[in-house]
Amino acid sequence: MSCYLDINHKSINKHGEELCGDNVVVINNEDEAVIVLSDGLGSGVKANILSTLTSKIASTMLKQGATLRDTVETIINTLPTCQVRKLAYSTFTMIKIDRDRNMYLAEYDNPPAFFYRHGRNIPLDKKETMVAGKKILESQIRLEEGDSLSVVSDGAIHAGVGQMLNLGWAWDEINEYLMNLNHVNDSSNLINGNFLGVCSNLYNNKPGDDTTIMTIKVKKPSVVDLFTGPPLDRNLDALLVERMAEGEGKKVICGGTTALIASRELKRELEVDNDTISPDIPPIAYMKGFDLVTEGVLTLGKALEKVKCYNQSAFDEDIRINDYNGVDLLVKILVKNSTHINFHIGRAVNPAHQNPDFPAGYNIKFNIIESLMKELTMCGKTVKSIYY
Repeated sequence: MSCYLDINHKSINKHGEELCGDNVVVINNEDEAVIVLSDGLGSGVKANILSTLTSKIASTMLKQGATLRDTVETIINTLPTCQVRKLAYSTFTMIKIDRDRNMYLAEYDNPPAFFYRHGRNIPLDKKETMVAGKKILESQIRLEEGDSLSVVSDGAIHAGVGQMLNLGWAWDEINEYLMNLNHVNDSSNLINGNFLGVCSNLYNNKPGDDTTIMTIKVKKPSVVDLFTGPPLDRNLDALLVERMAEGEGKKVICGGTTALIASRELKRELEVDNDTISPDIPPIAYMKGFDLVTEGVLTLGKALEKVKCYNQSAFDEDIRINDYNGVDLLVKILVKNSTHINFHIGRAVNPAHQNPDFPAGYNIKFNIIESLMKELTMCGKTVKSIYY
């Protein structure tokens, strides 16, 4: 895809429930993206099982090329109808986007999707289709750079009912709020976190229903090359520096030895900023051609902790990355200013990074890097690793 799909989803559970009755499945690769948001009837374990079954069935069948009719009929035949309320046990929104950014959207009993282009809400043309007695609304549109689509479960519409609002948060009010969020946020993660924070406040921090938001933002790819650790063979120093010179996106060095290699091979001055020293965070440095130069294992370890918090928190305000130090600057580049991250990892082992209680080959730094790459993948980043 020439553009990058920044896809993120967040949920808050109904107060008192350990499991969420909403479920989102995202399958995203270079050829296509398939996203399904399902809302199980009720809450708790039963709703969680039903929504999970719905989203798993739908995403798997759509991925394999099944038609909407076959997919919906399979779901209907798999999940029964509630005999008391005469309602389907699970509602859903299905999205499929091909490599040319053609988007297909199918909605069944979920709140209508919110679509924004050029800062305005654009109503989607919807075709009504009956499948096994169920009314499905279908839409098709070709996505452009800058477009944004958000889908919410009905817990968002009900937010504030009987508490801060008499009739809940109406679709038009949510639309206005999400439109404003898109003006000030370029990250789907931040949009979703901010939105759920408001929903929680409307529920007086005791949600009366499971509440989920899934957002897709179509963005220009932003590549970051992160270099950490010297090569296992010193003869590869020149190759490592050649890769540093080739990159066209943001460039980051994490590691004093790696920075010294770059300074030596590129014949560029390395200047340490002593004003950024703190009791637990090493100082940053400056070198021409690099967006950030930091210490290695300590900075990466603290950055990993912040990215974990970022992934685990439902609300974006629970992570602070506003300080001018190596950790916050690194997290800001990796989480907020990138879509694709290439880790260039030197395999030379620093004895200081080897825990004597662990078996040989288990290196603290490599373990941190591996965990950081997994967390960034959970953030929706495309992460690759190259070893030297």
